[in-house]
Amino acid sequence: MDKVIVVKIGGATFGSHDPIIEDIVELQRRGKSLVIVHGGANLVTEWLTRQGIPTRFVHGERVTDRATLEMVTAVLAGLANKEIVAAINSAGGRAIGISGVDGALIQGRIKDSELGYMGAVVKVDTAPLEALLRAGYIPVVSPLSLHSFDKPDDAPQILNINGDPVAGEIAAAIGAERLTFLTDVAGICDQSGKLLPRLSSSEAEALITSGVASGGMIPKIRACLRALSNTSTTSIIDGRQPHALLKEIEGEGGGTTIQ
Repeated sequence: MDKVIVVKIGGATFGSHDPIIEDIVELQRRGKSLVIVHGGANLVTEWLTRQGIPTRFVHGERVTDRATLEMVTAVLAGLANKEIVAAINSAGGRAIGISGVDGALIQGRIKDSELGYMGAVVKVDTAPLEALLRAGYIPVVSPLSLHSFDKPDDAPQILNINGDPVAGEIAAAIGAERLTFLTDVAGICDQSGKLLPRLSSSEAEALITSGVASGGMIPKIRACLRALSNTSTTSIIDGRQPHALLKEIEGEGGGTTIQ
């Protein structure tokens, strides 16, 4: 498991004909073991809007009531997950889609009562991932959690959860070789907007503390720092660039590396 590459695909970087899919299939063809974690917040918002369900965010995270949770589950574990799995398999790869609920892969608790049924990861059971990887498949994981800890009697069995910490926790749990975030930005930038190609853990943490890193970059950096407890290399790169993932693995990528 120490040779596994964990890749987090942001919803804004994915398309069914995207070179990201080609890169994933090519890496598998070369014998690399990959775990894909995907997002899909924009797609969830689109479907909530179609159903007339209002969307509200607090500190960048979706407030998740029961109606929202049902839509999150349907879109992330259903449509978003299966589109990625279908794209990989159609391109000649071997992938199986699962959610964090399947096999009790991701086990969590309610993160903050203000956020409703939004979860925080407490435990990762790597057995489902190990079984799929040994069988030659790429696990494609949608960010949902089994409600395993401190569950009130009337609470749902499933929790919504941010895909960034899911990727970081999975990478740490399996001792991955590397964790790579494919995003819709160039990487981590300093206060003047200049790209920072390399950071130490302490330098990355300082960017959060100082407020230079903000918004959606914070959970990505925190996920990288979590993964580094048991992973040698993490990176945040621009997934919109052609074959960004392949170039990153080959040592020719851009973005920001945190080691």
